[in-house]
Amino acid sequence: MKIVIISILIFTAIYIGIFFSKKYRKRMQFFQSVVMLCQKFDVEINYSKERVKNILLSLDDKSKTKLHGIDKNYISFLNQQNPLTKELLFKGISFLKEDEKDVLFVFFKSLGRSDLDSQSKEIKNHLQRFEGIYKDTEVDNKKYGSLSIKLAIIASLFVLILFI
Repeated sequence: MKIVIISILIFTAIYIGIFFSKKYRKRMQFFQSVVMLCQKFDVEINYSKERVKNILLSLDDKSKTKLHGIDKNYISFLNQQNPLTKELLFKGISFLKEDEKDVLFVFFKSLGRSDLDSQSKEIKNHLQRFEGIYKDTEVDNKKYGSLSIKLAIIASLFVLILFI
């Protein structure tokens, strides 16, 4: 019975560590995809003068997965199915910080609202912000993502020593 309790506690500690590690990895991958989306917007809008909706629809499945539904939520706004609100745009996304949500909301709210030159400048400004956020999330993932797994292993070893 003692071995079963120890193994349950060890697996629980490791699971919690992996859970927190995934949060940091998701944020990093999300902003990596947002940076690539901004770059795609900049190229497609400037050179081929493609519509925003068509650009979002032409994303590959890997990018769509990493965006966690923001593209679908924005397309439903473009289709006039729903008004654009923070709740709609970030539905199902819990790993972003509030200031990151604000920056993303301002970007999507202003997307496609101005002439070509102004839109291009605005996308480039947001791209610089998103690149900065991506670098921050990359640092956080390296620091805290691996730290949470290490703490989980230490906690499970502590539980093992405690019960032996």
